[in-house]
Amino acid sequence: MSKVVRQIGFDEGAYEAREKENVVVGGEIIRHRLSSRIIHWAVGVTFFVCLVTGLPVWTPVFGWMGALVGGLSVCRIIHPIAGLAFAAASLAMAVQWWDEMKMTKEERGWVGPKLLEYLRDAANHEKIGKYNGGQKVYFYTSKLGALGLLVSGVVLWYPTSFPQWIREVAIVLHNVTFIMFAVSLVFHIYLASVAEPGTLNSMTRGTVSKAWARIHHPKWYRELMGLEEPKR
Repeated sequence: MSKVVRQIGFDEGAYEAREKENVVVGGEIIRHRLSSRIIHWAVGVTFFVCLVTGLPVWTPVFGWMGALVGGLSVCRIIHPIAGLAFAAASLAMAVQWWDEMKMTKEERGWVGPKLLEYLRDAANHEKIGKYNGGQKVYFYTSKLGALGLLVSGVVLWYPTSFPQWIREVAIVLHNVTFIMFAVSLVFHIYLASVAEPGTLNSMTRGTVSKAWARIHHPKWYRELMGLEEPKR
């Protein structure tokens, strides 16, 4: 890259993050390539649309939200379509990130009583790779939740095609899954912004600082810096 290009403000990290990840560029590390970030935000945006169009139908308390998109009748049209888009984006995310989300032997402690212990010591856990056990648990549960919303949503979309007991189960499943998904999303946003400053940057421009990687994901940092051989 020429010196002239650099002098006019060329952002090498953001440029490289279009197609690459797990690469060190200057004082930054590319964490998420452009396609990963697009899929991530597609999941977020479609869920938000589902939220805005679903809550007014769910309860009159959120009826004011319906006015934002043209009323309840419009909500009932948009909601299932947005739900399908959300399911498609979630599937794309599962396919793209599946290999990186495989649980290691050390991370299995995140599933069970040791969860709080790991959470308290997460920043100092030397064995944390690119994703910690909590992030992987969230990945699997969110994809399972997306499946639950899709299956129950199809039943509610075509209620006359199913027996009454299936409709009743679908209503409970849709409501409970949505509530759990929404609550977990609040924590996800909190952890990605206030709790760990610098994390959100990885989903906007695709990079994180070396200091951030060294503190929050030390094993991944050591591998990228050549201080440790990646586990095959």
